[in-house]
Amino acid sequence: MLEEAQLVVLPIPWDVTVSYQDGTSQAPQHILQASRQLDLYHPRIKEAWKLKAAMAPIPQNLLSENQITRSLAVKHVQALDESASDPTVLASKINEASENLNIYVKKLSQQYLKVGKMVGLVGGDHSTPLGLLRALAEKYDRFGILQIDAHADLRKAYEGFTYSHGSIMYNALRLPAIARLIQVGVRDYCEEEVNVMQRGMGRIKTFFDDEVKRSLLEGETWKSWCNKIIKELPPLVYISFDIDGLDPKLCPHTGTPVPGGLELHHVTYLLDELKNSGKKIIGFDLCEVGPGEWDANVGARILWELCHYTMATR
Repeated sequence: MLEEAQLVVLPIPWDVTVSYQDGTSQAPQHILQASRQLDLYHPRIKEAWKLKAAMAPIPQNLLSENQITRSLAVKHVQALDESASDPTVLASKINEASENLNIYVKKLSQQYLKVGKMVGLVGGDHSTPLGLLRALAEKYDRFGILQIDAHADLRKAYEGFTYSHGSIMYNALRLPAIARLIQVGVRDYCEEEVNVMQRGMGRIKTFFDDEVKRSLLEGETWKSWCNKIIKELPPLVYISFDIDGLDPKLCPHTGTPVPGGLELHHVTYLLDELKNSGKKIIGFDLCEVGPGEWDANVGARILWELCHYTMATR
């Protein structure tokens, strides 16, 4: 199946740095199980069922390593809360394990990219796609990230973790190939992140959830907002989808749920407009899907849409 696939989904069961609720390391398995009850007809992509996508085997060794390293992360955060004298020893071990994960994901991504396949990723927490972004940054000279997320993820080494789920976009922007970061759904962020946005000198454009919602209540259309979002993106686009960008009724067990957010039809409309714009999706990730059955059901449908729109734009 993997040999025939046009697009390969990498399952990365890792939620070491999550700062509220864990359990997203189980998402690849739960989403795979939930995907069995999906119908394959797509109303806007002709003969979508013919497009071939497959999930790679879930690496069981990562699940074991995640459990061990996650326990260290919990101890580290407890030490921070208790103002312990030196929590840096644990942090260095966690950072080393996280960088080893990044190297693994990059090599695995390159393995499939080199034989002409498209690559997507299912986490785990939102730290997991950095290796894929590094691989794509070596393949493409210039691309943009469309981030759907409740959080800006622009903190530097959040809680002492260099590769924190809250630092993924800070780390991604260190890659020169990433020309623009366009954020949609953001509604929970700190002053440090606002400063990063302002220092970005136009490289970062954030469509804050409150700003968009107020405009919609006053009569502006979601189509007009989609046009604004897509206009900011370069011709090649990577989609980073943290499921907490949705209204939490759709993802109640995600790691850090936040009131507000997008409905599923907002997302599918945006993806359809992106396809119609002629821009190409070069890869994607779906992260922070919680362990609940409903979360997995919604996650499976989002993954299905991401796979099909990625292949349809290529």
